Order: sequence, then C-alpha cells, then structure tokens
Amino acid sequence: MKKQTSFALLVLLAFGATTLMSTIAQVKKGKTRPLTTEQLMAAIVKPHMTALKKGLVDSKPASDEDWEKLALSVSLLNESSFIMMEDGRCPDQVWADACVKDLREGSASAAAAIAKKDVDAALAGVKQLSASCKACHTKHKE
Repeated sequence: MKKQTSFALLVLLAFGATTLMSTIAQVKKGKTRPLTTEQLMAAIVKPHMTALKKGLVDSKPASDEDWEKLALSVSLLNESSFIMMEDGRCPDQVWADACVKDLREGSASAAAAIAKKDVDAALAGVKQLSASCKACHTKHKE
C-alpha cells in the first residue's frame, strides 16, 4: 500500500511539473514561431507604450505627424494582442483577459480617440490597455 501511495504521489508530482513547465514555456515563447515573449515586449510593447506616454502625457500631440505616430504605436499594440494569443502562447485566463479585454479593447478605444485627436479619450484607452501589463506581469513575469 505504501509503494502504491508513493508511486501515485510521484506520478502526480511529475504531471504537475510537466504542466507547470508547459505553461512556463508557452509564456516564454509560442509553440512554432521563433519570436519569444521577451522579444515581443522589447520590440513592440515597451517602445510603443513609451511612445504613447511621451506623446499623450509628456508633450501632447501638436501636429498631424504627432497624431500619426500615436496612431502607429497604438495600432501596433493592438496587433500585439493578437500575436500574444496565437501559437499556443496564451497559458491561462489571466493572460487571455489581459490581451483581449484590456490590451485589445483599450488600444482600439485609444486608436479611435487618436483618430479624432481627442487626448483625454486616448488617455482613457491607454489606461485600460496598460492594465493588461499589470495583470499579466503580476502573474507571469519572473
């Protein structure tokens, strides 16, 4: 009986470790594409979040070119929400909600406001999309 309990415990631990490793791997990288989550954050998310903050908070858009740069940044952030959900990269509901409800909806809202050149509404959308960063990082960032 003791051997069976030990074996069952070992199997359970192995399954748990495999599941955990599978989840960690999905967060760090998709299943087939070479882009890692860290690269995605470094190349798209961080620079474009910074550009939105600089353009909407620090200096306020003053020209059509400024608005176009903001539109590019928010559009790339919106697109990143689709990348984050593809290729088995999404490990759980926290990630899915952050990508879809916060990042995707917030960036779409901000994009619509930027198209209307409405700083306050754009900031509200950016606030929502930035909530996705906090939600995911709290659970997944090492």
